[in-house]
Amino acid sequence: MGCQDEQLVKTICDLYEKISKLESLKPSEDVNILFKQLVSTCIPPNPSIDVTKMSDTVQEIRLNLIKICGEAEGHLEHHFSSILTSFQDNPLNHLNIFPYYNNYLKLGKLEFDLLTQNLNGFVPKNVAFIGSGPLPLTSIVLASSHLKDTIFHNFDIDPSANSLASQLVSSDPDISQRMFFHTVDIMDVKESLKSFDVVFLAALVGMNKEDKVKVIEHLQKHMDPGAVLMLRSAHGLRAFLYPIVEPCDLQGFEVLSIYHPTDDVINSVVISKKLPIVSTGNVVVGGPSCLLQPCNCSKIHAIMSKKKNMMIEEFGAREEQLS
Repeated sequence: MGCQDEQLVKTICDLYEKISKLESLKPSEDVNILFKQLVSTCIPPNPSIDVTKMSDTVQEIRLNLIKICGEAEGHLEHHFSSILTSFQDNPLNHLNIFPYYNNYLKLGKLEFDLLTQNLNGFVPKNVAFIGSGPLPLTSIVLASSHLKDTIFHNFDIDPSANSLASQLVSSDPDISQRMFFHTVDIMDVKESLKSFDVVFLAALVGMNKEDKVKVIEHLQKHMDPGAVLMLRSAHGLRAFLYPIVEPCDLQGFEVLSIYHPTDDVINSVVISKKLPIVSTGNVVVGGPSCLLQPCNCSKIHAIMSKKKNMMIEEFGAREEQLS
């Protein structure tokens, strides 16, 4: 790393020390100031920075910081969802009070465009969002602006999160009829996963590599072949805020594209499709045994798209089956 990059990492580590000493991560003036400083430090694109190659000390700080950010994000969403549900009219008319609402609008449009490009015009009838939380903005934005006839099933392990989220949409005559909430650990959901055309996996479901891969393996085992898995990832210094999902974490899936935004949308977006299970002699391609095979994605191209203001990695056709 260059001197400037080293200084940025030092700034992040210093902010971690301050944040870790806070008595509470619930919204307050001190919490808001420190997290705004953290985000503003991490958000400028630094494609040359690979956080996975940093020292063990920095790696430990990064993992702890991701957990802290996850907790703080939960408190923030819970806080604003509680405010929104107190409105007498439709709470969805007031979503713009949430400080990151515009980011979700941009992210929703980006993910919808990505789906449209890769589904060749097919409109999903049933969508699952895993880790929807108390303020399920991705589902709400997609349902209200882009997928207006689609049914959304939101999964979260926290009953209080689902209670708030359900109240949030209950006053809307359209969304309330197309949005459902399930309080369950996704690792206990099996057969019903086959009914979804698209599954979204929230960035903070599986906050370390091992847990994330376990969830992906579970989805690979139970999703319908050909169904799409959309994941959130992070790139450069943004990986101090959210976990990284790499192509080789997606065994049994064909990785179609990875989008790295360079604007104020923090998360990268990974789109993949579950491979069909095809028996070839004594080898089952796309089945559970495929999880043990090395990543086999080819033709990786990094492209700077000024129009969409993001870095794009396009993944070409998967190489032919093992000889």
